[in-house]
Amino acid sequence: MNTDEILRTQWLQLRERLELKHLLGGEGASLSLRVPATAAMWFGTVRDAAPRRLPLRPQDNEGGEEGAHAAVYRARPDVGAIGWGGGSFGVALADFGGTMPQLFDEQARHLGPMAPATSLGTLARSLQRRGNVLLLQGRPLCLGTTATRLALNAELFEKCAKAHVLAVAAGGRVHALPWWVRWIANGRMRKDASRAEARFAQGLLPEESKGY
Repeated sequence: MNTDEILRTQWLQLRERLELKHLLGGEGASLSLRVPATAAMWFGTVRDAAPRRLPLRPQDNEGGEEGAHAAVYRARPDVGAIGWGGGSFGVALADFGGTMPQLFDEQARHLGPMAPATSLGTLARSLQRRGNVLLLQGRPLCLGTTATRLALNAELFEKCAKAHVLAVAAGGRVHALPWWVRWIANGRMRKDASRAEARFAQGLLPEESKGY
C-alpha cells in the first residue's frame, strides 16, 4: 500500500479503537492524520463513513472542524494525528479549571504541559507550549506524532483527567511532579517531536516512540 492507503486504513482503525473506549465523544468529534511531505491530511468526523483527503491551507470555513485540524498542523509540524473530542472525564475537566498540572511521570513524558482551555482564536498561541492535549471550545484536543501515539495519548489523558477530577471534586489537593522530573520527561517528549518533524519533512511517517 502507498502512504495514502496506509493512512486511510489507520484512520478507520483509530476511530474504531477510540470509539470502543468511549474516547471520541461529543457532537462533531473528529479525527485526522497528516500526510507526510504534503500540505494535506486525512480528515473525518465520527459521523463519516470514511475520511477525506483535505488541504491544510487556510479555508473560508476556518472555524469548522477541519479548519481547526488544519490550523494545528500548520502550527505544529511535529504533529501527525489529531483527535478532537474525548472521554467523560476529559470533558468534565472543563468544569474544574479547564486544565491540570503534570501529576504523573507518563503524563509528563507523553502529554507534557497542558495549556489553559482555549478557543479557535487563541489556539495557535496555546500550541506554543508544545503540550499534546488541551481543551478547545470545551472539548479535549489530543495530539500525537502517529495514529498509535494519539490513541495512547487519548487513553492516558482520560486516566489522568479521571484522577484529577475525582480528587478535586472530593476537595483534595493535587500536587505537580517535582520540576526536575517534569524537565527531564518534557525534554524526552520534545526530542520525539523533533524526530517526528524531521521524518514528516522527508516524506516519511514517524517511528513509534519506544519505552519511557
